Amino acid sequence: MDSQIELVLKNLLILEKLSLELVSQIPSFEVASEKSLPYGLKPHTRSVSWLVEQVLVQSFRRNAQSLGLKGVSYDLPDTALHDLEIQLPNQNLLVNIKTHQVENKQNKNDISAVEKLYKAYLEDKNYNLYYVAFGIKFSGRSILFPENAVHCFSPQFLPIYVNPRNDKIQAFYHHEPIVRTRNEFLKEMSEKSTSISL
Repeated sequence: MDSQIELVLKNLLILEKLSLELVSQIPSFEVASEKSLPYGLKPHTRSVSWLVEQVLVQSFRRNAQSLGLKGVSYDLPDTALHDLEIQLPNQNLLVNIKTHQVENKQNKNDISAVEKLYKAYLEDKNYNLYYVAFGIKFSGRSILFPENAVHCFSPQFLPIYVNPRNDKIQAFYHHEPIVRTRNEFLKEMSEKSTSISL
């Protein structure tokens, strides 16, 4: 098997273990006081996704030592493809966080602008991006992270569908990975994108 494929598969397992451990340490958080939200939160993922992301990235950083990490950085520009950088003893993992309601029917979601992802993978042969989709539930004024509602994936192994309206890769967060080489991934993106010109 290709060594780069092996590395991605290994890192996905590491990331899943870390993410499951993290949600066991922070099973929920309260969004506001009873005074400001007397009737609780209306379940709507998009309205809280940035807040949930902040809770998760800062929890990764706060719990870095107990998770066995060298460190975590998340002070990144908004244009970055990843939300945080997890520093392991021998490498760094670039991670993008996604959220979804576990009780809702799963739909295809925008994953990334295909041209931006293509350039990142083309220009740096060591570049690897990882996604973690955290399932959430609403309960009163709190957001819960149910156990085992974490799914890690690599864009390299996504079933590639590029939305022609916005040229973004779309996929279900829970999908069967298609294990492919980096070159196969680049070729498939370029063939299915309307914005990549070779």
